[in-house]
Amino acid sequence: MDKKAIASYFDSLAPNWDAGLVRREDVIDTILSGAQVCEGVDVLDVACGTGVLIGDYLARGARSVTGIDISPEMVSIARKKYPQPNVTFFCADVETAKFERKFDCVMVYNAFPHFPDPQSLVRSLAGLLKPGGTLTVAHGMSRAAIDAHHTGSASAHSIGLMDADALAALFAQYLDVTVQISDDRMYQVTGRASL
Repeated sequence: MDKKAIASYFDSLAPNWDAGLVRREDVIDTILSGAQVCEGVDVLDVACGTGVLIGDYLARGARSVTGIDISPEMVSIARKKYPQPNVTFFCADVETAKFERKFDCVMVYNAFPHFPDPQSLVRSLAGLLKPGGTLTVAHGMSRAAIDAHHTGSASAHSIGLMDADALAALFAQYLDVTVQISDDRMYQVTGRASL
């Protein structure tokens, strides 16, 4: 997959992205609880899109939220929605971006299949965690539903979602796996960095 093509694809979807969102509050609550998003944490939202989870982080008392996305149009919308001083957005490739800080929680929500090299991504993101911090890959629907969703126009810009066992094994190379869920409601793997 070509990352410039991925950015262009999501730029084209950005204006109508929020209108097409389907949220299941119980699933989002499960994901954020498993990711240990709570009062006082610093969150990095990878492939944040239009900021679909930013309000949820803030509602849980996150001290700061940093969103990063490769799509300029997605980031532009997110910035307009969340102008708070403790929320920052960057348009960049997270795998090559330079960060001057580490994070308590790194979240990849509804985006993991759009990264062509899962090993490289997980290694990079694990390196951005504070001691005891969590990395989460999650989807608000089942693995089968995600893969079916990506068979259309998104197929050129995504790979199949890894089996949760395979992703947990990849996480275990860098982190202690604390959550592994793959059922008809959702998909989540979370790992914690050593203290």
